[in-house]
Amino acid sequence: MTPSLEEWYRQERMPHIFCTGCGNGTVINCTLNAVVEMGWEIDNTIFISGIGCSSRAPGYVATDSLHTTHGRALAFATGVKMARPEFNVVVFTGDGDLSAIGGNHFIHACRRNIDMTVICMNNMIYGMTGGQGSPCTPVGAISTTTPYGAGEPVFDLAELAVAAGANYSARWTTYHVKELTKAIKAGMETPGLSFIEAMTQCPTSFGRKNRQRQPSDMIEHMKNHSILLSKKKRLEEEGKSVPDDTFAVGEFARRNRPAMGVYKK
Repeated sequence: MTPSLEEWYRQERMPHIFCTGCGNGTVINCTLNAVVEMGWEIDNTIFISGIGCSSRAPGYVATDSLHTTHGRALAFATGVKMARPEFNVVVFTGDGDLSAIGGNHFIHACRRNIDMTVICMNNMIYGMTGGQGSPCTPVGAISTTTPYGAGEPVFDLAELAVAAGANYSARWTTYHVKELTKAIKAGMETPGLSFIEAMTQCPTSFGRKNRQRQPSDMIEHMKNHSILLSKKKRLEEEGKSVPDDTFAVGEFARRNRPAMGVYKK
């Protein structure tokens, strides 16, 4: 029997430690719904994470898991996939964990196109360690390390995954629950490295410093400032301007480059 959604959760670990209004639970739920649709087995699946709010997620999943060092989740996941290629390998990570200290591992895992699914909960800040700015903190946003507003451009993680060689790349938000679930499932179905960026709310460390104290404020902001990738491309082709304060959502790549670690029965 294929495990039900409830069976994929480690019930004895509840209630969770996430702050009220955090979007990470939504991302976990979307991921496990996709896993159920894939028909995976608990004993043949492993969840891996680094350090941060998002990286606590595998502790609530009923599979074996690795809670590794900061930024190194993809290195550990690579080792698991090489040792046990028959395993379904899923990585939960955050924007700080993945794109700052883990940035080099990220681009090389994409370059090698290792057969795993990487889900980045991008809350645009270091939520667990004091609310510092990350490489994904928007220009002008306030954090403990950017008290006068972030001045550096952000990493476009979905585009970076494409450029580095991942077979699948997509971005959605915690507002786009159905689309996010479908994207995660599509990534799991695609051999090679699949990267799904989930823009998520952090009302505690990001929202309260940036006039979005309520979780609903942040979700509304993501809804109103996201633009479909297809629409963005059409506007660019027509020579029309794309608002500076928007970000693209959708499927950035789905291709069939040679992949590493694909298990063949």
